[in-house]
Amino acid sequence: MEKVKLIKERLKTAQSRQKSYLDVRRRDLEFKEDDWVLLKVSPMKDIMKVVGDPSTIVPVKTIEVNEELSYEEVPVAILDRQVRKLRNKEIASVKVLWQNQQVEEATWEAEEEMRKKYPHLFE
Repeated sequence: MEKVKLIKERLKTAQSRQKSYLDVRRRDLEFKEDDWVLLKVSPMKDIMKVVGDPSTIVPVKTIEVNEELSYEEVPVAILDRQVRKLRNKEIASVKVLWQNQQVEEATWEAEEEMRKKYPHLFE
C-alpha cells in the first residue's frame, strides 16, 4: 500500500510540473472576423492562424450539410484507370474526381464498387 501512495504522489508531482511548463507557453489567441483558422483535430496541438489560398475555397452554397454536420461526396468524373496484378488476381481501380474537390484531391477507388454505385460514370 505504501508503494501505491508513493507512485500516486510522484505522478501528481510530474503532472503538476508538466502543467506549469505548459501554462508558461500557452497564449490566448484572438481572431478577427474573416480570419482564416486551421483547426487540427488532435488533443496535443494548438489552434494555428493560417493564411488561406483563395483558389481552394469551395462555395458553401453548393454543399448541403445534414444534422450531423457532414455531407455526401458525389463523384463527377473518372480521370484514370489502373489494374494492379497480385499473385492470383487483378484489381482494377479508377481515379475519381469528386464534387467540391479539385483534381489534385481525386482518389483511387475500386472500379467494381464504383460501377455498382455510379454506373452513369462509365457510360
